[in-house]
Amino acid sequence: MLNLLKNIKKSKLKRYLQKLLLFASLITLGPIYSTKLLSQPLSKPTTKEIDLYSNKSFVTKAVEKTGASVVTIDTQRYVKKRKFPNNSQLFLDPYFERFFGLDLPNDNRPRIEQNQGSGFIFADELVMTNAHVVNGSDKVIVGLTNGKKYNAKLIGQDSVTDLAVLKIEGKGPWPKAKLGDSAKIKVGDWAIAVGNPFGLENTVTLGIISNLNRNVTQLGIYDKKLEMIQTDAAINPGNSGGPLLNSDGDVIGINTLIRSGPGAGLSFAIPINKAKEIAYQLLNNGKVIHPMIGISLIEESISERKNNVVKVGYVVPNSPAEKSGIKIDDILIKIGNKDIETASDVIEQISKNGIKKQVNILLKRKNKFIKLKVIPTDITNLQNN
Repeated sequence: MLNLLKNIKKSKLKRYLQKLLLFASLITLGPIYSTKLLSQPLSKPTTKEIDLYSNKSFVTKAVEKTGASVVTIDTQRYVKKRKFPNNSQLFLDPYFERFFGLDLPNDNRPRIEQNQGSGFIFADELVMTNAHVVNGSDKVIVGLTNGKKYNAKLIGQDSVTDLAVLKIEGKGPWPKAKLGDSAKIKVGDWAIAVGNPFGLENTVTLGIISNLNRNVTQLGIYDKKLEMIQTDAAINPGNSGGPLLNSDGDVIGINTLIRSGPGAGLSFAIPINKAKEIAYQLLNNGKVIHPMIGISLIEESISERKNNVVKVGYVVPNSPAEKSGIKIDDILIKIGNKDIETASDVIEQISKNGIKKQVNILLKRKNKFIKLKVIPTDITNLQNN
């Protein structure tokens, strides 16, 4: 009997110890399984899952979209002889060259003059740039961001708007920039200038649109017919001809001018809508017609009027304006059916009218209103007068 009781106690004790061991093992394994459980995703990842570390700024996205279309333009010009002033014979004398170790006489020998600018591909094989970048060049080489270089042919250039179109002599495919709409930009919008100054590819500067329709005559430039975008995005030497982008990476302008001296820090670009118009005229006709009547314009603010007054500042001799009787200080009231409020209105209406076709002009001289008829001519005819 006693042996039976002892056996029962032993079996109970054995089962108790087994339960205790099982419980202890569960405590030990619990954290392991829970860690594995927590490390699993709560749900399956979707294709739209956001990686917080891969976010890019709008500038980066804009440059990635258009940067490949920006090209370096290297130009070469053969210079036969350098002109020296009459009193510079001292430096042309070989004796002084040997005596002082000067190399100046070599400057008078034939040489290759090299320059550099920027541009961008806007259609298959076609590059848009500034006229001053390629003007007078004997050879033009276009360099892409992938390191490839191609010879390029000048399709046409227009010095009045400072625009030129090149055709690349090579086979594509070509990275093309998307052209935006410069009529939709507003003061305060972001502006991204891209170019290759000093051959440094895809140099990017950021700013805003500071002003629109800036007449170049306000900058002291009288031989151009341009209303430009003003921006504080830095345009460095060599950026000329490169694109000015909006925040989406679309081209809204072509970088062309830098303000130096007092007021430095201002840059200017040709609006892309105007550039497209000029480019297609160059492609189709090889030249651009610029209707003119032969006057310079002055905008004056008059307190009793809400809008500016546009006056005639100068009349070109033997021009259509002079022949029709327009005089200095005449106030332009209406051209065609358009009331004149700015100098831009005058340029726009004359351009729309075209050449060899009369346009009606209403002006005010002192206290008298005068109606005149003027036939605009191409600007080249004014320059040849």
